[in-house]
Amino acid sequence: MKSMTGYGRGECERDGRLFTVEIKTVNHRYFEPSIRMSRKLAAMETFLRSLLKERIARGKTDVYISYENLSDEPGEVLIHSGRLEEYLTALRREGEKYGLEDDLTLSKVLQLPDVMTTREQAEDEDRVKELLKETVLQALAALDAMREKEGAALKEDLLKKLEDLEAARCRIADRAPYVVFEYKEKLYSRIRELLDKEIRHEADSARLEQEITIFSDKCCIDEELTRLGSHFVQFRQIMEQKGPVGRQLDFLTQELNRETNTIASKSNDLEITREALAMKNEIEKIREQIQNIE
Repeated sequence: MKSMTGYGRGECERDGRLFTVEIKTVNHRYFEPSIRMSRKLAAMETFLRSLLKERIARGKTDVYISYENLSDEPGEVLIHSGRLEEYLTALRREGEKYGLEDDLTLSKVLQLPDVMTTREQAEDEDRVKELLKETVLQALAALDAMREKEGAALKEDLLKKLEDLEAARCRIADRAPYVVFEYKEKLYSRIRELLDKEIRHEADSARLEQEITIFSDKCCIDEELTRLGSHFVQFRQIMEQKGPVGRQLDFLTQELNRETNTIASKSNDLEITREALAMKNEIEKIREQIQNIE
C-alpha cells in the first residue's frame, strides 16, 4: 500500500550527457502529470507520460528534468556568404564615398551580426531517450521507496483505528439484546402505574406483546452489525492487496459510515447511540487518511 505523497531524484551521466530528474507527488483523485523540461526534449513528452503512468496510478505529479550535453562533439560552423557580401558591398561603398581607408579583415567581418553561426551536432535520439529512461526509473524507484514507507505508516494507523471500531461494534452487539428487554420492563411498569389490575391483565396478554414486537423490529440492528463485521474483514483484505487500493478503501469507508448512521438512528438507546457517534468520529479520521492512499 502506497501513499500518494513522495519525492524521488535520479541522476545519470554517460558519454558527456547528464540527466537529472526530480519527481514530486501529492494526493489527487486522478493521475495528473506536469513535466518541465528543455524544449529540445519536447518530442519525448508522450514517452515520459507513458513511463510515469506505469508506476503512478493516482496523484498530482510534478516532474523536473535537467539535461546537459557536456560532450566535446564538434558542432557545424556556418558562414552566411550572402549576408557577408551585403556587408562588404555596403561598407566599401560608404568608404569610397567618404574617402575612408579600407581596413577590413576577416576577423572583423566575421564579428558582424548574423554572418557566422554555429549549429549543434544532431543528438542521437535513441541514446538520449535510453539515458532519460534510466534516470526517470531511478527517480521513480526513490519515489516508490518513500511512498511505500509512508504507506506502511498509514496502514499501521488504519489497522489501529479498525481495532477500535471493532471493539465498539462488540460493545454495541453486547448491549443490543437488553434494549428490547428494558423497553418491555419500562412499558409494563408504566401500565401498572396507569391501569387497575383487571384492565392490566387484558393489556398484558395482547396489546403489550404487539407493542414490544413492533419496537423490537424497529430497533433491531443485527443486520447492520453483521455488515459492519464483514466490512472490517474486507478492509483488512484490501490493504493486503498489491497495487492501488485507495478508491476501494474510500468506498468501503462510506459503507462503514452508512451502517453506523443506521445503528445510531435505530438503536433508541443512549449507550448505543453514544458508541455509534464515537464510531462515526473514528470513521471520519479513517476517511481523511485514505485520501492520501494511492
